[in-house]
Amino acid sequence: MSEELKSEWCLYLLECKNGSYYSGITNNLEARYATHLAGKGAKYTRANPPVRVLASKAYPDRSTASMAEAVLKKLPRAEKLGFFTE
Repeated sequence: MSEELKSEWCLYLLECKNGSYYSGITNNLEARYATHLAGKGAKYTRANPPVRVLASKAYPDRSTASMAEAVLKKLPRAEKLGFFTE
Protein backbone atom coordinates (compact mmCIF):
# COMPACT_ATOMS: atom_id res chain seq x y z
CA MET A 1 0.00 0.00 0.00
CA SER A 2 1.44 3.40 -0.92
CA GLU A 3 2.01 5.99 1.81
CA GLU A 4 -0.74 8.28 0.42
CA LEU A 5 -3.33 5.51 0.73
CA LYS A 6 -2.30 4.50 4.22
CA SER A 7 -5.32 4.98 6.45
CA GLU A 8 -3.93 4.12 9.89
CA TRP A 9 -2.98 7.08 12.07
CA CYS A 10 -1.06 7.15 15.30
CA LEU A 11 -0.81 9.34 18.35
CA TYR A 12 2.75 9.81 19.55
CA LEU A 13 4.53 11.25 22.55
CA LEU A 14 8.03 12.72 22.29
CA GLU A 15 10.48 13.62 25.01
CA CYS A 16 12.17 16.92 24.22
CA LYS A 17 15.68 18.08 25.06
CA ASN A 18 14.38 20.30 27.90
CA GLY A 19 12.59 17.29 29.47
CA SER A 20 9.11 18.31 28.32
CA TYR A 21 6.67 16.13 26.41
CA TYR A 22 5.21 16.86 22.99
CA SER A 23 2.30 14.95 21.49
CA GLY A 24 1.01 14.81 17.96
CA ILE A 25 -0.69 12.64 15.38
CA THR A 26 0.58 11.36 12.05
CA ASN A 27 0.06 8.66 9.48
CA ASN A 28 3.83 8.11 9.17
CA LEU A 29 5.64 8.28 12.51
CA GLU A 30 9.12 7.67 11.14
CA ALA A 31 8.84 10.53 8.63
CA ARG A 32 7.18 12.88 11.13
CA TYR A 33 9.88 12.26 13.75
CA ALA A 34 12.55 12.94 11.13
CA THR A 35 10.79 16.21 10.32
CA HIS A 36 10.83 17.19 14.00
CA LEU A 37 14.54 16.29 14.25
CA ALA A 38 15.32 18.40 11.18
CA GLY A 39 13.75 21.44 12.85
CA LYS A 40 10.93 21.56 10.33
CA GLY A 41 8.17 20.14 12.49
CA ALA A 42 5.93 21.95 14.92
CA LYS A 43 6.94 25.35 16.27
CA TYR A 44 7.31 23.81 19.74
CA THR A 45 9.78 21.15 18.62
CA ARG A 46 11.80 23.68 16.63
CA ALA A 47 12.44 25.48 19.93
CA ASN A 48 12.61 22.27 22.02
CA PRO A 49 14.13 19.53 19.85
CA PRO A 50 12.96 15.96 20.52
CA VAL A 51 15.39 13.37 21.83
CA ARG A 52 13.23 10.27 21.53
CA VAL A 53 9.80 8.83 20.88
CA LEU A 54 8.44 7.74 24.24
CA ALA A 55 5.29 6.01 23.01
CA SER A 56 2.84 5.67 20.16
CA LYS A 57 -0.60 4.16 19.71
CA ALA A 58 -2.39 3.27 16.47
CA TYR A 59 -5.87 4.49 15.55
CA PRO A 60 -8.02 3.59 12.53
CA ASP A 61 -8.38 7.15 11.23
CA ARG A 62 -7.35 10.78 11.72
CA SER A 63 -10.51 11.74 13.57
CA THR A 64 -10.08 9.07 16.23
CA ALA A 65 -6.39 9.94 16.62
CA SER A 66 -7.27 13.64 17.04
CA MET A 67 -9.82 12.85 19.73
CA ALA A 68 -7.28 10.69 21.58
CA GLU A 69 -4.72 13.50 21.35
CA ALA A 70 -7.19 15.93 22.92
CA VAL A 71 -7.70 13.52 25.84
CA LEU A 72 -3.94 13.00 26.22
CA LYS A 73 -3.21 16.72 26.29
CA LYS A 74 -5.61 17.21 29.21
CA LEU A 75 -3.87 14.60 31.37
CA PRO A 76 -1.28 15.55 33.98
CA ARG A 77 2.28 14.77 32.89
CA ALA A 78 2.51 11.85 35.34
CA GLU A 79 -0.38 10.09 33.57
CA LYS A 80 0.59 10.66 29.92
CA LEU A 81 2.75 7.54 29.48
CA GLY A 82 0.08 5.37 31.10
CA PHE A 83 -2.41 6.52 28.46
CA PHE A 84 -0.51 4.43 25.90
CA THR A 85 -0.95 1.18 27.84
CA GLU A 86 -4.74 1.43 28.17
